[in-house]
Amino acid sequence: MHRLLNDEDSVINSGNELLLTTVASSNIEDEQTPRTSGSGRLSAIFLIINAALGAGLLNFPQAFDQAGGIVTAIIVQAVLLFWIVGALLILAHCADATCARTLQDALEGLYGRPGLIACSVAVALYCFGTCVTFLIIIGDQFDRVLSSVHGVDFCHYWYMNRSFTVAVTSCAFILPLCYSKRIDFLKYVSSLGVVAVLYIVALIVYQKCMGNFVPGPIKTSPTNWTDVFLVVPVICFGYQCHVSVIPIYACLRERTMANFALCSSVAIFVCVAAYSLTGIFGYLTFGSFVTSDVLESYSGSNAIVLIGIVAIAIKTYTTYPILLFCGREAVSNLWTNLLYSNESDVAIREPRRRVAIATVWFILTLVLALVSPDIGSVINILGSLAAIFIFVFPGLCLMQSAFPLHLNKDKLKLVAGILFILLGTFIFGVVFVQAIIHFYENPIPSIKLCV
Repeated sequence: MHRLLNDEDSVINSGNELLLTTVASSNIEDEQTPRTSGSGRLSAIFLIINAALGAGLLNFPQAFDQAGGIVTAIIVQAVLLFWIVGALLILAHCADATCARTLQDALEGLYGRPGLIACSVAVALYCFGTCVTFLIIIGDQFDRVLSSVHGVDFCHYWYMNRSFTVAVTSCAFILPLCYSKRIDFLKYVSSLGVVAVLYIVALIVYQKCMGNFVPGPIKTSPTNWTDVFLVVPVICFGYQCHVSVIPIYACLRERTMANFALCSSVAIFVCVAAYSLTGIFGYLTFGSFVTSDVLESYSGSNAIVLIGIVAIAIKTYTTYPILLFCGREAVSNLWTNLLYSNESDVAIREPRRRVAIATVWFILTLVLALVSPDIGSVINILGSLAAIFIFVFPGLCLMQSAFPLHLNKDKLKLVAGILFILLGTFIFGVVFVQAIIHFYENPIPSIKLCV
């Protein structure tokens, strides 16, 4: 086991702009020299909201139905939120203790090189899969808009074909944002993504209040007690911002636990309101007839619905670079640990490595998105992997930071860490098995985009 890096000498690294300096001696220095760089509270809140709020928003109404109704789903969400918020604070605490700027840095500080490699692989796989999903979602929104505006034969025209629209718009709106060295560079586009999501939530509430929809049966309890776990992957996928939260914390102008707790609390409150309103009003509008993408249940000829479809595409454009940043850093960690031993070589080659990884990542995800027909089962599997980042990795960090067990609070940390790990492992196992069973019982259909 590796000792925590609490010594001032361990944080001297002039080449690392994101390195945390929250140890006591550094705080004194910061008070003498006020920081002018970094992101403020509002920027951090927007970044966290944009990282958490995503296309998973559209799956919440169906998840409410699968879980057995509104009350059951809200209770499950409330229970999970206690652990989700706790995990965010644990990660920030361990980032301070290990002077980490990414999740994998925190695992390296606590468990050494094996922790770095294991975490980097997990982060890279999750972020890569999520980025592919985002591009598929963008393609789905283009198909929906063009089908409504032009007609069902839209894809016979090369300039409206999915391959062309997704590739060109992604290169124009996503790729330029993928090369930033710091994640707070994305704070401006994140604000646009948050506004887009708020429009979608308002649209769903408005359609319920003003529309003339006849809902299907509305459940008041789950059919089987195990159905409550069907909402877990959607919630985990929806609230999963834990991969990006340490880079966001590292970029804060005022890097203190109190400031981060305020930012994360406000961000999670906005997410809870958005997800709950979408789930409740979307489910009440359609009942058991609701689809996995609630926007598909509305008429595409309605102008305000078309704006909502465009809004979810805009939101996805703004979230992709955040996931690519985290995945790029994970791949970079693996690259430098396997290929380089000289730290000076790592620093010199950083710009070229960053550009190379981001470019290859973008091209691979774009190609896979264009040949992948559906994301239904993918979201369930990604939701199970999200449980690893929400529960298991924070639990490992908390458990290791408890040693040596000198005080009672250290023992409480150890117990809490073990509980996080056990809960995360259980949720991952149950949700992953359910996703695989659902995949085999409901094979992916061939999708006919136009005639």
